[in-house]
Amino acid sequence: MRIGLFTDTYFPQVSGVATSIKTLKTELEKQGHTVFIFTTTDKDVNRYEDWDIIRIPSVPFFAFKDRRVAYAGFTDALKIAERYNLDLIHTQTEFSLGILGKMTAKELHIPVVHTYHTQYEDYVRYIANGKLIRPSMIKYFARVYLKDLDGVICPSEIVEDLLNDYKIPISKRVIPTGIDLAKFDRPEITAKNTAELRENLGIAPDETMLLSLSRVSFEKNIQALVSAMPAILAENPKVKLVIAGGGPYVLNLKCLIEELGLEDSVQMTGMIAPSETALYYKAADFFISASTSETQGLTYLESLASGTPVLACANHYLENVIDIPMFGALFADEEGIAPTVVAAIEQTPEMNPHVLERKLYEISAENFGRRIYEYYLDLKISYDFRKNHINDDSVAESLLKGAVSLPKRAFVKSSDTTSKIVKKSVEQVKAVRNYLE
Repeated sequence: MRIGLFTDTYFPQVSGVATSIKTLKTELEKQGHTVFIFTTTDKDVNRYEDWDIIRIPSVPFFAFKDRRVAYAGFTDALKIAERYNLDLIHTQTEFSLGILGKMTAKELHIPVVHTYHTQYEDYVRYIANGKLIRPSMIKYFARVYLKDLDGVICPSEIVEDLLNDYKIPISKRVIPTGIDLAKFDRPEITAKNTAELRENLGIAPDETMLLSLSRVSFEKNIQALVSAMPAILAENPKVKLVIAGGGPYVLNLKCLIEELGLEDSVQMTGMIAPSETALYYKAADFFISASTSETQGLTYLESLASGTPVLACANHYLENVIDIPMFGALFADEEGIAPTVVAAIEQTPEMNPHVLERKLYEISAENFGRRIYEYYLDLKISYDFRKNHINDDSVAESLLKGAVSLPKRAFVKSSDTTSKIVKKSVEQVKAVRNYLE
C-alpha cells in the first residue's frame, strides 16, 4: 500500500505527534508499505533532503512559535501526491496540511483517515489569552473537520469518549501509539550508570527518585507535583523530585520551589538529550505525572519500557495500562498525589519480567503498526465497496455528493490553490458560526 501522511509537525520539531508519525512510518515500512510524509518546512532541514518527505513552505504559528503552518506550494503537493499514486491518506492535523490532505483525497478518489491527537480545550489559553477561541467552541471545529472523513483513529479511550461527546458519527477505532522498545530497553545502561546519574543529581542510594519528564508547561500540571512535596516529605523525608525538560513554565516552577522551601528536595535539570531519556527513566524509582491534558501520553509507555513503574492521574486510558500494582498506581486528583506516592514507595512489588514482556508487546510500535494497517484495510474495502455501488444511490444522495464535490472541482481548476486552502478554512469557520447560531 502507498500511504500519504499529512502533518503540520515533524522532526526536527520535537513533539509527541512527531514521534507518533515517525513510529508509524517506520513500522509500516517494515511491513513492506511505502510511506510519504507531507509536512512543513523547517529552518534546520534542507527542504529537498529526503525524497519521501515533501516539505511545503511554512511560517511559525503565531500562538506556538515552535509549530508551523503551511502557506504555499499546495498545487505542487497535489501533483506530487497524484504522481506517487497514493492508495490512502492519513491526516495528523486539523489545520493547513490536514485540509490539504482531505482535498487531495477527494481529488484522487481515495479514502482519508485522521488521527485526533490533541485535546484542544487545554490549549486555547495560548491563543490571544483565550479571548479568541473558547473551549466550548472546539467541538464545532472538530465536527466540521471530521464530518466527511472515512474514519478517525483515537489514540486512547479518552479521545473516543471526547469525540462521542462531540457527537462525531463516523467510524472510530482506538489504537494507542506504540513505542520503539529497543530505545528504552538499552541493556548497555548498567547499574553503575544509573548510580552515577543519581549521585550527580544528589540522590542517595536509600532515597526515592521521582522523575517528571515532559515539556514544562502549565497544562502538564507539574506545579501540582511540587505542591504535593511538603506532604510527601512529612511522611517520608527520603524522597526527591527531579523535573527534566524545558518550556514556558520553568520560571513559574522555580518560584514555586523557592516559595515552598524545596530547593533541597526538588531540582530542575532543564532539557536533556533524547539519548539520555532511557538513563533517566532507569535511574528513577518512579515516573510521575499529574497532567490531565494527555490524550495518551507516550512518556508513561517509555517508563514502563524502561522497567520503571508509573504514578499518574487516573483516566480511562491509564486504567488499561497501569492495571496491576507492579506497573504503578493512579491517583484520582491532586489531593491524592501525596498519599499515593507514600503508599507506592512502600507497596509496589518488583517487576515480573514475564508479565512485563506481555505488557511491552501490547504497547509496542510493532503492534501499533499492525493495528493501523488493519484499520487501513477495513476503510479501503469499505470505500471501494461504496464507490463501486455508487449507481445504487438515491437521487437525493447523488445530488448531495455532487454538492460536496464542488470545493474539489474549484480546487482542481484553480491555479491559485493557496487561496483555495484559505477559502476552505474560512468555510470551516463559517460552518462553526452557523452551529453556534
